[in-house]
This record gives sequence, structure tokens and C-alpha cells, in this order.
Amino acid sequence: MKLISAESVITSAGRVGDAVLVDGGRIVQVGARGELLRSDMAEERYPGSCIIPGLRDAHIHVVPYAGLLSGCSLKAATSIDDLVGRLADFARRRSMDESVVATRFDDESLAERRLPTRIDLDRAVPNRPAVIYRYCGHIAVANSMALAASGITEHTADPEGGTIDRDETGLPTGVLRETAAGLIGPALSRGGTLDPDALVSALEGLASMGITSVGAMIGYGESPSEKLEAEIELWRTIARRLPIRVHGMVITDSPDRLEWAADVLSTSGPRLRWLGVKRFADGSLGGHTAAMREPFADVDGLGTYRLTAADESIARRSVEMGGVAAIHAIGDRAVSGVLDTFERLIADGAEPAALRMEHVSIIDPPLLERFARLGVTAVIQPAFLASENQWVTARVGPEREAWVYPFRSMQQLGIPMAGSSDCPVEPPHPLWGMAAAIDRYGITPTEALDPLTALDLFTVGGARTLREPPPLSVGSPADLVILDVDPSAGSARTIRDAVVLDTYVDGDVVEVDRSLPTWVD
Repeated sequence: MKLISAESVITSAGRVGDAVLVDGGRIVQVGARGELLRSDMAEERYPGSCIIPGLRDAHIHVVPYAGLLSGCSLKAATSIDDLVGRLADFARRRSMDESVVATRFDDESLAERRLPTRIDLDRAVPNRPAVIYRYCGHIAVANSMALAASGITEHTADPEGGTIDRDETGLPTGVLRETAAGLIGPALSRGGTLDPDALVSALEGLASMGITSVGAMIGYGESPSEKLEAEIELWRTIARRLPIRVHGMVITDSPDRLEWAADVLSTSGPRLRWLGVKRFADGSLGGHTAAMREPFADVDGLGTYRLTAADESIARRSVEMGGVAAIHAIGDRAVSGVLDTFERLIADGAEPAALRMEHVSIIDPPLLERFARLGVTAVIQPAFLASENQWVTARVGPEREAWVYPFRSMQQLGIPMAGSSDCPVEPPHPLWGMAAAIDRYGITPTEALDPLTALDLFTVGGARTLREPPPLSVGSPADLVILDVDPSAGSARTIRDAVVLDTYVDGDVVEVDRSLPTWVD
């Protein structure tokens, strides 16, 4: 038995003491140090610091995040020429027998304010296949060799739920939207073959940010089935080395693969388990593929609506298996369609707590009220505001700006919420997500959350949607974090700049190498 003590213990309920008593990796009691400490008891003392519950990221793509740390991010590119130069430099440092894969380009940050094309990528990588992914993950751009290797020609039909951009002669431009990105061959799909040690190292990096549990999306976006199977095998390989808890959300529309994945994830190690299935109703706001009821304000289009009967069928199967069903919805048309789906599932006996909508980016007051009546969960990403604040008003128009990430309205209506990053779309640091929920980067300040509610998103709310016990409750795993500041008393800036001193999982400090990178931009 040991005591972990600090200046204070802060949960979303406020200050609950200054010490946590732990035995056998479980919480025995939270309260006053003077009442809990005994003379023969070991103590870990953190004077002037603060204990908070372990932080949860309910929606993160861990394998692509791990790949990013040793890969190529194009987020900082400022022009097409700059992007081409960065990609060419990365390609020169890779073996000639490897395809070139890069991530996180942002056309909104390029001087030309346009998507790259195969012609641009051919300048950077003319002699082997190359593909880059927009930071939202919903648009890929392939060079000519990658298109040829994947059999994508002027005769290739658009897949359901996706489009192949074409020039005036009908030839593919290299831009592949939504499900069309899945046409890229398995050897070119993002993530590639990741060294197991690199994945463990990335998880330790997450622990250094205070993360003790994640909802890991497994099978990135439009990955072909072979990629899903390889990723499941990777998780199985490291299952007994996990420094934090991993709850797997499998991206598939196949009941057989879902059942196989659930079995592997739930039997490989004590900190790895299957949680449910993840599907898509639309694309991204930044890529103009979010499904909207009315056209975007800056282009004439309604986005891409992807929800089908197959998505409802696999969601139902996941719930029948005892798991959860998560459906990505960003635009208001997608939000409405997913609520329709959830209504039918609930009518057939699904528990509302087993249903979660990912992102919920554009939602008007009537849809909010409908959401609240159903009692389903919103898994939100406050950090999206960090990337979108410069253009989101132009994208949706001033009339709909109040519908963008209305966190406070959700809270007031009693909608269950959980916080996440959707990394590598955004950095995985939960403290940055909390800060964004508080200051919103200036977007609709009336929808800001107070610090304790922001903490709740990444602790109680995250634990609830990951089906974990309430954090720091008696008998729950001793997962907690030591911060150098009290997050309940600080500003968004103070929280954003806070330092994680130690992270405990099962009552033990997670040993991390703080010299390793945890983010690349």
C-alpha cells in the first residue's frame, strides 16, 4: 500500500483532497494526506503540484501517429513549391525500393489555396509511387506512378462514397476523395509496416502527455482489408508491452472481420481490448466533403454523404456482440442521418450509451435537442478549432457559425460528451484539447466550457465512453497524472503550458524517454 500526495487532488467535481491511497494497483481512498498517511506507508510526494485523474483520448489513430513521428509531415508547407521540396527531400532519404508516403498537408495553408495534383507530386517524386494525405485524412493525392500501380485510369469509376478528381480531358488529377483514397494499393496506404518498438515508444509518448487510456481507431480510414489485418497483428504483437490502456475501435464493414478482430484484441493482453466498430457518414469540413444540408459558403457543393444500410448493419452487429458503434459525422446532413440510424438501433433494443457520434461539427439547435433526447454520446475534438479558426466562418458562413462545435449548448442539454484529438489530424496532447475547449481560439466564445467541464471531457467523459470505471473511484485502476499546476484555477494558456510531471497506470509511474519526439508538424 502506498500514498501519492500533492498540493491538491482535482477532479471535474473540484478539489477532493490532497492524496490518493493505492493498493495492488487500485484506488483505496482519495482524501486528506493527514488522515490517510501511516508511519509504515510508502509515499510518493509531489509538493506544490496537482493530482488529476488519468487523461483519456476517446478517438485517436495510434498507428498512423506512431508512423508520423518517423515519417514526413507536410503541415508546415506554405506553398506548392515548398511542399514539393519537402516531399522530394524526404524521398531522397528513403530507399529507392520504398514507396513515398507523407501526411498532414493543408491546402488552406498553401499560398495557392489549392490541392496539389499528380503533376506537382511528379516533380517531387518522378521515379517511384508517392501518395500524400490531407491532414483531415479524407483526401489523398497520388503521383502518376502511384495511380498506375493502383490501376487508376480515366476508365476507373468513382467508388460509392468517393470521387476521383479529373481534368478537362477526363484524366485523374491524382486527387482522391473519401472512399476513392481506398483505391490506392495496400503497399501505398498510410502507415505501411511499422516497427513494433516504434508503436510502444509512441504509446509511451502519449503517457508523457498524461494519457492513460485511448480509444484507438484500428484500420485507418479507407485502408483495404489487408491493412486492417496487419494492424490487428501489430497490436497483438505488443499487447503485453502496453504502457497504457488501449480500447480498439475497428474500422470495417465486414461482420466476419469484426468478430475476428474482437477476439484477437480481447484475448492478447490485459491492457488491450476490443471496444466496438467505427464507420463514416461523411468526410471533412476542411476538404469540403462534410455532408451539408445547404451548400458551403465558399464553394457550390453539399459534400459527400456516405451513410448506407451497410453501416447500420455493422453497427447493429457490434452492439449485438456487446460492443459500441461509433459513426463519424461532421456536416449537419450527416449528423441528422446518424441520428436516424441511432433511433432505429435504439428502437431495436440498443442502449444509448453504446452509440457514439464522432466529431458532431455542424449541428443546429433542433438537431441538438434531438441528440439530447436520444441520450447518445458525442465524441468531440476541441483541438480542431486550432486548425479551423482561420477559415471555418468562410466555409459555413456567418449564419451557421454558431452551429460549429457548440460545446456549451451540448453541456446545457445534458448530452454525454468525451474529448479526443483524432490524432494525427491534431496533436494528441489532451491539455491542449482542454485549453481549446475553454478559449475556442476566438470562435463563438459563448460556446466555451469552464476548466472543470473541460477536464471532465478528458477524464470522466472519456472513461464513460471507453467503458472504464469512474476515474479515482474506490476500486478503480490507479490511473492518475501529476501536473505542475491546478487546471481548475488556470486560464486556457496556463493549461496549454502545463507540464506533466508523472503519469501513473495501475499505481506505477510509466517510464518514458522524454528526449523522444511526441509530435511532428
